[in-house]
Amino acid sequence: MAKPSTSPPKKPDEGHVHPTLLSDFILGSQDGIVNVLGIILGLSAAVHDVKIILIATLAAMAAESIAMGAVAYTSTLSRRRLYLSEEQRERREMRDVPEVEREEVRVVLVNWGYQGTDLEEMLNRICANPKAMLEFMMAFELKLSPIEESAPRTSAEIVGGATLVGHLIPLVPFFFVGSDVALGAFLAIAFSAVALFGIGWYEAKITMGRWFKNGTQMVIIGLGGGFAGYLIGVLLNARPGF
Repeated sequence: MAKPSTSPPKKPDEGHVHPTLLSDFILGSQDGIVNVLGIILGLSAAVHDVKIILIATLAAMAAESIAMGAVAYTSTLSRRRLYLSEEQRERREMRDVPEVEREEVRVVLVNWGYQGTDLEEMLNRICANPKAMLEFMMAFELKLSPIEESAPRTSAEIVGGATLVGHLIPLVPFFFVGSDVALGAFLAIAFSAVALFGIGWYEAKITMGRWFKNGTQMVIIGLGGGFAGYLIGVLLNARPGF
């Protein structure tokens, strides 16, 4: 007879990826790949010096990785401050105008389809618990989610790190192709396409998406942005006296 498992049960969110962390990862990695690929293709159409391409892309990598991390930090911090501000306002209203707040809870429940005694019972239960009532109003009236104190730093680290890695992917070939700019550009496109498809596949794996569709969509969007840089390089290179 098999012995019952003694391992502790999994937590509900164990093995799951937080949606904000997923969006931060996709934002940083996709931005890094597309940005540097656009620079590489634009320069490849206008110059034939690998050294110039390396200097330009490394400078862009340093600047944008820091900038993306900083933007992620400040935007997440702003969302946290907004949540805390609205939470304080709700607390004041629950204290000063409790009947108004109770009616707002009622409106949400009615919109959910509660009626009659079920409505009154649910309304009384929520309003009898100030913590439950506050969180109910924050989530379902104001449509706001709590932001942990560590979230701005975590978001900055993920976005900045993913941007840095994304920058390196199309740049790597230029460390090994010698002076062959065309080969470097071709490999940059290939590396970027594989990485973008991988990002789309990963997104589909942990969401409800289809891996092939998500991967292909990511490749089309990413390479489309990269080729925009190529077109600018071609146009400027063709301009007399530029």
